[in-house]
Amino acid sequence: MSENRNLFLVIALSLAVVILWQEFVVGPMTPPPPAQQTTVTADGTAAPVTDVGSTISAPSVPQAGVNLPRAEVIAAGTRVAINSDAVDGSILLTGARFDDLNLRRYRERVDPQSEEITLLSPKGTANPDFAYFAEFGWAAAPGGTISLPGADTIWRIAQGDVLAPGKPVTLEWDNGQGFIFRRTIALDDNYMFTVTDAVENRSGSDVALYPYGLIARHGGEPAASIWVIHEGLLGVFDGTLEQFTYSDMQDEPVQSFDTTGGWLGMTDHYWMAALAPDQNEPIIARFTRDARDGRNIYQTDFRYNSARIAAAGQTVSVTHHFFAGAKSVSVVDGYEESLGIKRFDLAIDWGWFFFLTKPIFLLLDFIYSLIGNFGVAILLLTVLIKLLFFPLANKSYESMSKMKKIQPDMLKLRERFKDDPQRLQAEMMGLYKREKVNPVSGCLPILIQIPVFFSLYKVLYVSLEMRHKPFFGWVQDLSAIDPTNVFNLFGLLPYEPWSFLHIGIWPLIMGISMWVQMKMNPPATDPMQQRIFGLMPWFFMFLMASFPAGLVIYWAWNNTLSVAQQYFIMRRMNVEIHLFDNLRNSFLARLVTGRIGRKPDPGAKG
Repeated sequence: MSENRNLFLVIALSLAVVILWQEFVVGPMTPPPPAQQTTVTADGTAAPVTDVGSTISAPSVPQAGVNLPRAEVIAAGTRVAINSDAVDGSILLTGARFDDLNLRRYRERVDPQSEEITLLSPKGTANPDFAYFAEFGWAAAPGGTISLPGADTIWRIAQGDVLAPGKPVTLEWDNGQGFIFRRTIALDDNYMFTVTDAVENRSGSDVALYPYGLIARHGGEPAASIWVIHEGLLGVFDGTLEQFTYSDMQDEPVQSFDTTGGWLGMTDHYWMAALAPDQNEPIIARFTRDARDGRNIYQTDFRYNSARIAAAGQTVSVTHHFFAGAKSVSVVDGYEESLGIKRFDLAIDWGWFFFLTKPIFLLLDFIYSLIGNFGVAILLLTVLIKLLFFPLANKSYESMSKMKKIQPDMLKLRERFKDDPQRLQAEMMGLYKREKVNPVSGCLPILIQIPVFFSLYKVLYVSLEMRHKPFFGWVQDLSAIDPTNVFNLFGLLPYEPWSFLHIGIWPLIMGISMWVQMKMNPPATDPMQQRIFGLMPWFFMFLMASFPAGLVIYWAWNNTLSVAQQYFIMRRMNVEIHLFDNLRNSFLARLVTGRIGRKPDPGAKG
């Protein structure tokens, strides 16, 4: 029994360390010739340079005193509107910049009348907003003298008036040197923009141009990083996922990759902006960080290795894709299939056990589609997982029950041979052999279930589909903490305790269920272990109180099912259950029998 206890203790303490960590700790690229890279001007947008050795540098922060509310910055520019069932916003005609986008299907709060999620914002916005935008353009070959569209270029609308699904918009700019630049932007029913850049050459001489794209973000790091979810820069290069958190970029501010196709961008918990070039083209991709005026500036960009030759009298074009929206599993997977974007499904962080995590999510989502309540779907999924592991769990509980049954004999041996460890070990092995007990037989089922537990934990934490989904009663958002609090009598007292004293009803239920599970086993022989196991349920209760309600509900329900399963196995094996025996003389039992204030009769049989 002690071996099983020690294994459980190691697992529980390891989980505690992980949770505590989550809660409280949280060289420039040289382009190959003859291509020329781009630099970012003081305006904070991409512009071509003539030095072949130059790099794509991060955009600068606007000078202090010019920051304005987001709505005022948007209203000050000439724009083309974006309008669909999924998104709304606008594209700034100066620079043809994607810098204003809201997600119409998602709100800041549970209230359906609350503000839409704002994803992209223009340069020059005041805190708490931050600049977050995307651009596309052309860079000239070394020695090129033609004028290219840049940050100050004012495009005109050549076709269309509002960008919507099935209604593309074409922008146009004439550089006055015989080159007409056209940009056609299309939008699907969700979050993917298709950007086709074309250059018509009327100059009479050939020119080589290099397409590029970038996403820039001025600040905007999450207030509290969560270990289980990647937030930061990411991309897939030659089929391999590369991820860098914002803190990673502090130590290594430039990361570069040579790849064919793939994609790259920046991701938050539920939202992402990403660039996808032609999947058959070699590119140079980069992640960069710069610090200016007390703010970090992050950029992810790509540039084609080979030039597009705009021959005299001809038109050359290139097509990119730009994703800006919610990381819904069906939507993200759909783009990998329909557009052929390599491993775009990795935009959702399924974790180390992805081979388990994603199937578990698909099953959970399927149950939700039938039931219509994500909380109930979590309960049913937990039951299904319990049934799947029922034979293993039975074996584990039976082994634990046998160990518990011989606990008195083990205690006698420990007392008898406490000064002779070798003799004690030999006598213990003899006891195991006589009673046909394997002290480690209960370990394997527990170990096998650990990956499943962490996979389900990951699903419930990263799943966008659970966000703002209600359960019953006071839980109206399974992705948020339980809103009730025992320290103000669940809202009856008119004050809000400190955040670390927030213990909701579901965390309390979880703590009680874990305590019951502990009490069903005999006390550890070591006094230190007794104290640790005694405090563990309440320790986890405090930790889990700050977790999403969906996770707490899962854990409480899982504990309850485990208690029920263990109870019936122990009864079947005629093993004494200390918890229920002790309750006979409890305050509640005496209250029911009318013996309050009277000492329990030692000879009574209950």
